[in-house]
Amino acid sequence: MKVLLVEDEKLIANAVKQVLKKENYLVDLAFDGQEGLDNALTGQYDVIVLDILLPKMDGLAVLREIRLSHIITPIIMLTAKGETKDKIRGLDNGADDYLAKPFEIDELLARIRALSRRQPEINAGTQLSFGNCTLDTQRLTVYQGSVSVNLTIKESQILELLIINRNIVVSKEKMIEKVWGYDTDAVEGNVETQVSLLRKKLRQAHSDMTVKAIRGTGYVLAPAE
Repeated sequence: MKVLLVEDEKLIANAVKQVLKKENYLVDLAFDGQEGLDNALTGQYDVIVLDILLPKMDGLAVLREIRLSHIITPIIMLTAKGETKDKIRGLDNGADDYLAKPFEIDELLARIRALSRRQPEINAGTQLSFGNCTLDTQRLTVYQGSVSVNLTIKESQILELLIINRNIVVSKEKMIEKVWGYDTDAVEGNVETQVSLLRKKLRQAHSDMTVKAIRGTGYVLAPAE
């Protein structure tokens, strides 16, 4: 598996690269945002680890350009400890996960493993219709007529899971199992955050459906009020 690490602190970048290489990952390093974007746009990586504070081009701008170019590689954002606004901006702009600095290398490895997995129950088809909208699982978009909204991989996977199980309430536990994987450290709060962002994207697409929370049970696709 090939990983792109975009980090301007060279000591940290090289230390992380050595650990990843010992775990049999192929690793490319980029020390500024522009170099990171140029590498990312090749589309050859399985996971990208992207710092926010970068010279030449900040990580959020790099993230936006990657997603505008329809590169669907999973992206982990590295944020300053406690900077909730950076985490939210990252997720809103297409990041799939985030990790606060300083971080434990074992946690980074776990998150890379989780993002690199593909659950066979998800990815059942390229285009799935629901209500007045269509989910394109290959392009990671939800669209209705001429309106198209980009999704993150996890948003797309959650929506696909709900479409496949239409009229059935999907528990948070099942979402974690199918989207994050069995050995993840994701908790119910991760699900709630992703569902909240997905609802926002559905509103942007003018969808007549939304993700309804069933108290104490889980989520189901339902008509928007």
